[in-house]
Amino acid sequence: MGEENINFNSAEENQTDDFLHVASLKEDWGGDGRGRMNLSGRRTAISKEYVPRQYQFFNTNTVPEEHGWRVSEMPDNVAFGSRRLLAWHDSGASTSRVVIPRQFEAPSGFFTSDLEIFVLRGAIQVGEWQLRKHGYSFIPAGVRVGPWKVLGDEEVEILWMENGFLKYKNTLNDHPDASLNEFIPALDSKLLPWGRTDTVQFVQASKKWLRKNDNGSGTWLISILPHFDGKYSEIQSYNEEGYCLAGYCDVGNYRFLKDHYLYCPSFSTIPRHRTDDGGLFLIRVDRDLSKAGTVFSYAPQDT
Repeated sequence: MGEENINFNSAEENQTDDFLHVASLKEDWGGDGRGRMNLSGRRTAISKEYVPRQYQFFNTNTVPEEHGWRVSEMPDNVAFGSRRLLAWHDSGASTSRVVIPRQFEAPSGFFTSDLEIFVLRGAIQVGEWQLRKHGYSFIPAGVRVGPWKVLGDEEVEILWMENGFLKYKNTLNDHPDASLNEFIPALDSKLLPWGRTDTVQFVQASKKWLRKNDNGSGTWLISILPHFDGKYSEIQSYNEEGYCLAGYCDVGNYRFLKDHYLYCPSFSTIPRHRTDDGGLFLIRVDRDLSKAGTVFSYAPQDT
């Protein structure tokens, strides 16, 4: 493949792709989409149609595994992986559990949509950086990354979170309009300090920001301490998805434990949270939870 084929030609590319200028979906709680997460109105592996105000928990190990998966327009010689599709939207936004085989290697390039990745097991080289267990990266559309290579003898499993229809452009350069200031190449979450949750329902918990958007939304880890009891139900005026990494939390009668997934549409009423042993969870939300009225306790009266 010659240099003329893999170097980025901005004039030609801008004629065929305007992906960096596509507005994000307006959030169904009234937000303007500035967080570029597209968590509104999703379908899930257990609900093929969007159900408003109805939270969903399920075990991701029960979701059928799709073999022969590869990002669209990756070169033909790149090894296929597999995925379990957990939640998606017609806009192309989705969240999956992706497994990449040991022989995986891919050239440098950029994605045509924002991508967040969180490593569940294994290790992968992405250009100059390595991502290992609980490593995180946020790759804005148009930012060149790679080459990619799985490290060691173990396949890599990743939470793969796309913000829209994702294609891969094999190129040596960034798109000229790419948001390089938002790029998080490789973040080792184990090195981050724990901080406050900033919500009254989780005072017995700690939080590590992985990414915080301008509008206060973002992605974080939350550690719920043993003997936690939220005491009341809560109303959540935002969209949320979560993944249990260790331990558990009982939400009503459902035990949210390792490898289980949560999708909570805006204005859902979530049952009381309790745990004896504690747990660790990855959380994504599309609104600033420190603002009054975004999440609040709710104790319905008997009728």
